[in-house]
Amino acid sequence: SLKAMLQLLASNCGGDKAAISLGLGDPTAHSCFATDFTTTDAVSDALLSWKFNGYAPTAGLTQTREAIAEYLSKDLPKKLSQEDVFITAGCTQAIELTVSILARRDANILLPRPGFPIYGLCASFRGLEARYFDLDPERGWEVDLDCVERLADGNTVAMVVINPGNPCGNVYGYDHLKQIAETARKLGITVISDEVYGHLTFGTTPFVSMGTFGDVAP
Repeated sequence: SLKAMLQLLASNCGGDKAAISLGLGDPTAHSCFATDFTTTDAVSDALLSWKFNGYAPTAGLTQTREAIAEYLSKDLPKKLSQEDVFITAGCTQAIELTVSILARRDANILLPRPGFPIYGLCASFRGLEARYFDLDPERGWEVDLDCVERLADGNTVAMVVINPGNPCGNVYGYDHLKQIAETARKLGITVISDEVYGHLTFGTTPFVSMGTFGDVAP
């Protein structure tokens, strides 16, 4: 497999330099990216308090959802409440839940190419047809909106936008995100915006949340 080949290369890099995988979505696996003590102490204190040892509400603890809503609201024109937040056990579960909610007979979903493969796997598992639109490398991996319009039909339930990009690392500007929202409105579909890397960006283009255009397309 590709992963096995990468592991083999890493183990044979030679010399006194260790290889750090940039393909691992868990930076704390490396000591140089260790979690700060403020976080680990807070987790330890919560565990030792004996106040959080039972099952949490399905949507997550209220105080946690409130904190997340407050954080996300910083990037949005409207203030979110804890009712807008549903906590999952990582991104994979979030994708699986979202896809399962949208899945229905003969439906399809539009996914970026290149993109994060879990979306296609979850769609296949739920019987949802995955249709792939291209990202243009000559335009900073922007969405080919003409391709989106050609792929969409009356059974299209949503399109996925990953910003900042995975795996290309691109960051979409305000104008392009607005164009995406306007295209989604024209097609009558929902935009699923994967913003897991949020403000973890490089370059001069600032991160803009797709939620900024929530009034244009959901």
